[in-house]
Amino acid sequence: MELTRAQEEEYRSRVRGCLLGGATGDALGAPVEFMTLSGIRAEHGDHGVREYVADYSTGKPRYGLITDDTQMTLFTMEGLIRAGLRSDRGTGFHPVGILHQSYLTWHETQTVREPSGEWPGWLQGERWLYEQRAPGNTCLSALAMSVAREGSWQKYGGPAVNNSKGCGGVMRSAPIGLLPPHWNGVDSAIFTWAAEAAGLTHGHPTGKLASGALALLVHRLVVGEDLAAALDTVMAELSRHDRHEETTTALRRAREAAASESPSAETVERLGGGWIAEEALAIAVYCALARSRPEDFLDALSLAVTHSGDCDSTGAICGNILGALHGETVLPPQLTFEVEGRGTMLQLADDFVWEFTASRLLHGEYGPFTRWTVRYRGG
Repeated sequence: MELTRAQEEEYRSRVRGCLLGGATGDALGAPVEFMTLSGIRAEHGDHGVREYVADYSTGKPRYGLITDDTQMTLFTMEGLIRAGLRSDRGTGFHPVGILHQSYLTWHETQTVREPSGEWPGWLQGERWLYEQRAPGNTCLSALAMSVAREGSWQKYGGPAVNNSKGCGGVMRSAPIGLLPPHWNGVDSAIFTWAAEAAGLTHGHPTGKLASGALALLVHRLVVGEDLAAALDTVMAELSRHDRHEETTTALRRAREAAASESPSAETVERLGGGWIAEEALAIAVYCALARSRPEDFLDALSLAVTHSGDCDSTGAICGNILGALHGETVLPPQLTFEVEGRGTMLQLADDFVWEFTASRLLHGEYGPFTRWTVRYRGG
């Protein structure tokens, strides 16, 4: 089934909204990530963080800098496009191995100063992605170990050998849920792909299941469900998986808090710090529910980053959720216009939509033969 023109425009808006919304939340929360709530309020007032804080690491102020959360999200999206191109060659859509390759590409950006040219895809050539922004140690070590274990970056797909449930898996999983609305009916597959992709770096079941939950939540929003209905679908899917209890309990607490309490940073902190997967997801969901109207997008992001925890990750996930729910028109211009890498993100978002709605015009086993296969080589 093909999308109508109106449906494709709505879909594109959701993809862009999810990607840029996540980046905006990430950049808003990054400068206050290691501060206490009282320290944040002392600097920003009781209303919390509502504008970018300048970074002076290069000697001049820079605003809207993203972190490893958005970096890895972009590599997730590029990997999915390359997986789509590969499925056209008759192998079926199986993204996890190619996502591992994409994450290994990201790993190189964190360990060298400039592109080596050895990795597939155009994203590895974006020099601005080679800055280290407090990358997660679990992601770095798991990816380094996978290269050492296999002996080559060309062999990939093995799960992480650790028991971590840090939020580094869930914070990059939203693009898997952005697979288009005419893919309706593949909920369990999307959940499983995201869980397995998270498992490439985080071995604990909760780290994987929370990642699957976010991807499925985003997909149900893309299909057109409201936030409450989408969460119902997620809870039902979680119940079918062993050791789901931590993630299910965290989401239930978030929903109950949003329904019974006025939005506050104190409520956010009762849900946890966001350093581990189920807490990061729960905080983001709570903030999205508490400030769910389109006009409240900035209020939701501010709530998601104003706490004594992993502010950039909770801001990013909240932005992913509400961007997918409402589309790009809810993005606050006063922040989004200067988020780092916006041009790259828009290119990637549009390419993602084209791959999954118009691939017949770009590539095929018997043609057409366009430079798309060069742009996304190595699938």
